[in-house]
Amino acid sequence: MFSRSLARTVLQIKPLNNAWKQAALKHKSYTPINTVVMFVPQQEAWIVERMGKFHRILEPGLNILIPIADRVKYVQSLKEIAVDIPKQSAITSDNVTLSIDGVLYLRIVDPYLTSYGVEDPEFAITQLAQALNSTVLHRLFYSLTTMRSELGKISLDKVFRERESLNVSMVESINKASEAWGMTCLRYEIRDIKLPQRVQEAMQMQVEAERKKRAAVLESEGVRAADINVAEGKRQARILASEAEKQEQINKASGEAAAIRAVAEARAKGIQIWPSKVLYQLLLNQVVADALLNEQGSNAAALTIAEQYVGAFENLARTNNTLILPANANDISSMALTVYSTITKDNIQQKKQAFKKILPLKPQDNLEEYFSDEEDLKKHREKMAELD
Repeated sequence: MFSRSLARTVLQIKPLNNAWKQAALKHKSYTPINTVVMFVPQQEAWIVERMGKFHRILEPGLNILIPIADRVKYVQSLKEIAVDIPKQSAITSDNVTLSIDGVLYLRIVDPYLTSYGVEDPEFAITQLAQALNSTVLHRLFYSLTTMRSELGKISLDKVFRERESLNVSMVESINKASEAWGMTCLRYEIRDIKLPQRVQEAMQMQVEAERKKRAAVLESEGVRAADINVAEGKRQARILASEAEKQEQINKASGEAAAIRAVAEARAKGIQIWPSKVLYQLLLNQVVADALLNEQGSNAAALTIAEQYVGAFENLARTNNTLILPANANDISSMALTVYSTITKDNIQQKKQAFKKILPLKPQDNLEEYFSDEEDLKKHREKMAELD
């Protein structure tokens, strides 16, 4: 019953019914008559029956048959066959109706199974001999049902995204059934997938939304990358600025330390040479005081004071300042004598006594640390002896 209903379903499909009739006519006209000497074309297999029983398969080339006893029952083509699969409707797992067609590529691998492995008593397939085209029709119907079942397992998006995997899955399913028929499915290619108009519009809107989403994502990633670059640049600038400030502070501190060190060294050096300078100034004052005690020294001092007096008036005359002059400003000699009168012998003796009090050194003291020159040291000792 099932095979009968299946055959009726096949014949109700108009393209399959036409293909069936063409296959029957081709089989009747192509089956050769036994002429004893038979020439089999390349890529064909002739099934020979002897007295109604399968005898052998004729290979391409020259073959000899027994008249009357031998008969060529089936002629099978060993070439690859391309079968056009008509458009069929299928419903995906997300309830979308598709109109899909494709191309199926077959090849006979066992002519014996192809000829004797398929039985359909309702249409007397054994009377027409199970030719290749009749087997292809059965195979064609199976491929359509397989396509529907495979499409029913996946969603619409997956149909477009995994078309190649769908082709492979259909080939595997077809080969499981065609193994008993002596045929193999080499490949299956989905040629066209048509959708309802509303579904196409919805998919177009979905594609546009996806494109806008990708554009927004790319734009946001660009903004993010730009912000990261700006932040990284500011970070590097701050790091460099802090490093520069740090180096500046280090250099400044080093300079201040060097300056303090130089000042300290200068002060230490000044402290070391201060006694020599003080002693030298005291000795110089002593020499001047001794010179003033002489008569010629007094005259020289008076002359020097008079010159300085005149020079002071000359400097005052060059300015616009208000001057208060003494009554005898024109008498330079009297003014010089007035100044010199303050330098008396008593004053000089008082200065010598003060000098002796200021200078704590004695002739017997160790003066080598103050005088590096022996002659200077000797003169100093002589001066100190005169003071005593």
